[in-house]
Amino acid sequence: MNKKPMIYQAENGAIELSVDSNYDTVWASQKQIAEIFSVSPQNITIHLKNIFASGELDQEATCKESLQVQKEGKREVKRTVKEYNLDVLISIGYRIDSILGTNFRKWATKTLKEHITKGFTLNENLLKQKEELYLQVLEDIKKLSSDNPYISNTQIIDLIKNFSSTWFNLESYDKQDLPKRGEDNSSISLDRASLSKKLYEEVDVFKQELISKKEASQLFAQEKVKGSLGGTLGNVFQSAFGQDAYETIEEKAAHLLYFIVKNHPFDDGNKRTGAFSFIWFLDKAKFDFSDLINPQTLTALTLLIAESNPKDKDKMVGLILLLLKR
Repeated sequence: MNKKPMIYQAENGAIELSVDSNYDTVWASQKQIAEIFSVSPQNITIHLKNIFASGELDQEATCKESLQVQKEGKREVKRTVKEYNLDVLISIGYRIDSILGTNFRKWATKTLKEHITKGFTLNENLLKQKEELYLQVLEDIKKLSSDNPYISNTQIIDLIKNFSSTWFNLESYDKQDLPKRGEDNSSISLDRASLSKKLYEEVDVFKQELISKKEASQLFAQEKVKGSLGGTLGNVFQSAFGQDAYETIEEKAAHLLYFIVKNHPFDDGNKRTGAFSFIWFLDKAKFDFSDLINPQTLTALTLLIAESNPKDKDKMVGLILLLLKR
């Protein structure tokens, strides 16, 4: 059974938790708030009345009643105690007249200034707690590319960096809880036949550009079996019982990349054509990936898929979906 987190004020004035940090907010009784700021409970009562009377905070939204059981001698006594959330603690911290209240205001002002000027704030203690998770995830992704001479540590780190907007969602990877669905249910304006024809045309333009740069030969994107690329595109639009097997734009794009890279439909250039088709498809779907996928990420991701074990298909697709998550 998890212990209830202890609330205290750190040396820098910040409100901190101990014992367990897996809480969305902080709930503290009037007595606990008084202890945090080193004042009497009566002092806190006055501030609470003023805060709620002025309309600064809504009492119903920031206060709850909690049943507490205490032993008094041989008896267990149950009492209903009011608890207040983090919004109340912050509001009181700006009103309280004590040394600890002053320390809190200095810390809060510094934190707010950092957030405004930098656009973000960091909780160093939380980051230290997450360090072990970060290292484990990094090692897990490296294992997926073990014995692969084509993927460098730098490329893997580039891939990791692109999870930054939803950084702690990497915990989903650690728990094998990667996304299975995307979020964009919009449709592509072109019908499947037109889309397939357009993809062939664009891949050919891409091929000619590479040949002109002497970065590819005539074997590049040359199908082993005629119609393979169109068939692969058709697979991502397959349906069952009137419903798309891959319902969202992200799922379709992820499977298009995976199928081209892993099924080797071409004599040469499967990875490059797969990466090109992935970006081309997202663009045709008007899915804005500009701040989600950069060239380094796409390179590392494509190589990772190419060298992955087929049994890890769902994991690879999940990684793509996580990268495309807004």
